[in-house]
Amino acid sequence: MRLRTTAVVAAVSSLALLTGCGAADMTKQTSPFANAQGARTVTLSVQSWVGAQANVAVAQYLLEHELGYRVDTVQIDEVPAWDALSQGRVDAIMEDWGHPEEEQRYIKDKKTIVNGGDLGVTGHIGWFVPTYFAKEHPDVTDWKNLNKYADRMRTAESGGKGQLMDGSPSYVTNDKALVKNLGLDYQVVFAGSEAAQITQIKQFAKEKKPFLTYWYEPQWLFKKVPMTEVKLPAYKEGCDADPEKVACAYPHTPLQKYLNADFARNGGDAAALLKKFKWTTEDQNEVSLMIADQKLTPEEAAKKWVDSHESTWKAWLS
Repeated sequence: MRLRTTAVVAAVSSLALLTGCGAADMTKQTSPFANAQGARTVTLSVQSWVGAQANVAVAQYLLEHELGYRVDTVQIDEVPAWDALSQGRVDAIMEDWGHPEEEQRYIKDKKTIVNGGDLGVTGHIGWFVPTYFAKEHPDVTDWKNLNKYADRMRTAESGGKGQLMDGSPSYVTNDKALVKNLGLDYQVVFAGSEAAQITQIKQFAKEKKPFLTYWYEPQWLFKKVPMTEVKLPAYKEGCDADPEKVACAYPHTPLQKYLNADFARNGGDAAALLKKFKWTTEDQNEVSLMIADQKLTPEEAAKKWVDSHESTWKAWLS
């Protein structure tokens, strides 16, 4: 989900509740709707994090119920999704956190993908501690003081060091390099998935234990477990160019949509809607919360949002 410096990329079941389960690599599979000549069909890539699922849920609902399309969704990790989009196996990616190499290859060189516009949401990855701990120990929010609290963050999995909890081993992060390059007495420990990470964060919060975690915005969990960001060395353009030498914070990234170039030209009302699809962080979190916390199905969550935000989505159909 991010620049090379960022990302939650584990695949989970299409538009399902987060389970932490893996899924097959869909890049070698073809949607029954992809490249269906003349048919009113759309295929959307869906990533594992619930915010991305919220985008797809609402787009799918509107395409089906307002425009009469048949919509298929396929599970693909972030980078393979670009390959699938280029080849026409999917028509659109609704949330991308920035992949410069793929942008160069497919947009500028091959011209098989086009930018579908701003999603309207700005993404950011960082390190977070629970706000209840930050209030008791305000200096923990400066990375220079993290070693002071390493023993408080220790777990059975962190090998005598403080634990920095990440999500899945397949996520693209800079955390191991940051720990090393900033001289921190911490061990990166992978929860296994976004869902597993949420479960662990909730358990820590229930017991009022301190913790340090890789996390990102927008994310609905902040409404349930308030967290405060730890200030890492300021991000500057290019400071993350060498993944082995990274010693700076993650950037703030305006999230983008991408469309297969042929679909963008010939996709009619569907392509037009996806290009105009633009909502706020609050909108996305509202739908995400319904899916991940209130346990509504993605379609139920989308319908509930659509029913109460007509003025927003009507503009996407004009």
